[in-house]
Amino acid sequence: MFQKILIANRGEIACRVIRTAKKLGIQTVAVYSDADANAQHVKLADEAVFIGQSPASLSYLQVDKIIAAALKTNAKAIHPGYGFLSENATFAKACQDNDIVFIGPPVEAILAMGLKATSKSLMEQAGVPLTPGYHGKNQESDFLKQQADRIGYPVLIKASAGGGGKGMSLVEDAKDFLASLASCKREALSSFGNDDVLVERYVTNPRHVEVQIFGDKFGNYVHMFERDCSVQRRHQKVIEEAPAPLLPKDKLLVMRDAAINAARAVNYEGAGTVEFIVEQDGTAYFMEMNTRLQVEHPVTEMITGLDLVEWQLRVAFGEPLPKTQDEIICQGHALEARIYAEIPEAGYMPATGVIRHLTYPKQNDCIRVDSGVVLGDEITTYYDPMIAKLIVWGQHRDEAIDRLRYALNQTHVDGLGNNIAFLARILQTDSFRQARLDTNLIGREENVLLNPSTAVDKKYQIMAAFINLLSQMSHHNGLWHTQPSWRQNTQAYQDVSLVSQGELYHVRFTKTADGWIARLNHTDDELIINGSIDGEGQATIHLDGIRTKVAFHRHPQGFALFNGSYSLSFEYPATYDSKNHDEDNGSLKAPMPGIITSVLVSAGQRVAKDDVLLTMEAMKIVYTIKAIQDGVVQACYFEVGEQVKAGDELVDFVADDQNNE
Repeated sequence: MFQKILIANRGEIACRVIRTAKKLGIQTVAVYSDADANAQHVKLADEAVFIGQSPASLSYLQVDKIIAAALKTNAKAIHPGYGFLSENATFAKACQDNDIVFIGPPVEAILAMGLKATSKSLMEQAGVPLTPGYHGKNQESDFLKQQADRIGYPVLIKASAGGGGKGMSLVEDAKDFLASLASCKREALSSFGNDDVLVERYVTNPRHVEVQIFGDKFGNYVHMFERDCSVQRRHQKVIEEAPAPLLPKDKLLVMRDAAINAARAVNYEGAGTVEFIVEQDGTAYFMEMNTRLQVEHPVTEMITGLDLVEWQLRVAFGEPLPKTQDEIICQGHALEARIYAEIPEAGYMPATGVIRHLTYPKQNDCIRVDSGVVLGDEITTYYDPMIAKLIVWGQHRDEAIDRLRYALNQTHVDGLGNNIAFLARILQTDSFRQARLDTNLIGREENVLLNPSTAVDKKYQIMAAFINLLSQMSHHNGLWHTQPSWRQNTQAYQDVSLVSQGELYHVRFTKTADGWIARLNHTDDELIINGSIDGEGQATIHLDGIRTKVAFHRHPQGFALFNGSYSLSFEYPATYDSKNHDEDNGSLKAPMPGIITSVLVSAGQRVAKDDVLLTMEAMKIVYTIKAIQDGVVQACYFEVGEQVKAGDELVDFVADDQNNE
């Protein structure tokens, strides 16, 4: 086995690879950028090499620097993880040229599967079922329009070299085809340096199902069953599961055989995933092959009991597959939920900042947490905003769903927005519970998923105030200590004031022999409350005859109260600045840290309401800054390529009604 490997990646997957390497007695080398100097993968590795500045283009995508790091540390193999250079044929060839083993497929397989059109031609020759469409080299607009007309609408235009939903457009009417084609080609050229596209029939209500395959140098191939990845937002997976539920057995067997045939067609070695678009009746069409380990590989590990990274290492070292097809058994059901630093209710806007509180559920054979983030780490704009993956196993799907809901309720993040409550809401939908899966599930359930009630129940307001009171008593060994949220008086009651969702509220607690009487906002309604702080961040509250265990986290400006998967924020009045919380409708400020991608106006230019002034990108999402009224641009403070911080003023703009004052 290898003595030492380098991991050309960061975050969760780098930590994941290090874990298996340690189990096998393999030394590991991490690489890191400025932003990752104190990251977990750097701390866990035996050695670490600095490779450049924070932007991935200056560090994790620098082939020469990573090869140099491997040579310098005498690492004999490189694991690429996923993302970054994991499917880059140039990187795989550079490893080969420097006598370094690339822990992945041969260069030829990466090249064959790297372009959608090329891969589909190969799959057609191998007898793998394809979605009806055109995958050829003729890129003339009129010809592609003829092909779309022949296929029948709706059709999907897809960048041949694309991925992640870029360079993709759904066309439902022939009159819109040429405009959509031009738009797709522009985006494809900008994102991938290649404007070739393919045109396919659009499958209505499709499922996204993928088959995990493995091959070795001796021509052996196996599948490890399939995963359903239909629950997506913006073409990116959110919840994955294995095996795929409610698909006919005969259709599953066809899909698994097709995946093996796809791997055999390109002499594949190592871990790969063959992805299919699947009709609701189970009919599957080849979509693409990912020539790497997938983010969602843990659900396959949970149902098979296998370590896929260990298989990767053994195959790359030249060993045969550890098991035959008959020896790979599927047991139970597994689910994975991706926890992101983002705000789903605000268009999935990525969230940045320091994680000031982080707890995960206790791990066991049925609950697993994969993460590269710990308390105190910062989520930046430079990389994917994933915080962790929660993976659960159950004897059947319903049990797995219940375990995932429990795991989400035990996962608490404070300091920045996250999608934990959003994930919990997905699990509660009838569509998900009943496995009525398709790639539009989130869109179909949008009213429930993206418009939750934001009102804070008065019982939680009272609980929050009482926890604050108990915390002060605990920290100061007495009740009468002056704090920003409460004040001393000479009577047997205590007033606590907090801010919740921008509103100041008060609770008066009157001491009794058995506890306290709570009165909210000076009303006549009284509730009996008692309780205790059980430990760091845990409390037991008896309110109105009901005992509730709650988690919380205090910080200098206030604290967060965790109600299952939901997080409720409270601030101290003395530190609350209403100016920072009021929505500034006249603001032309950066909504979050990012990079300016275009400036469309100049000083002195007159613009109309809703004209786009500039665009910026943060965490793979493009934001447009628009004029909020008719007026004149006085100055633009940033140029294309410059980094901006959240709240930075981007444009000096004078509205017409201001000029008239």
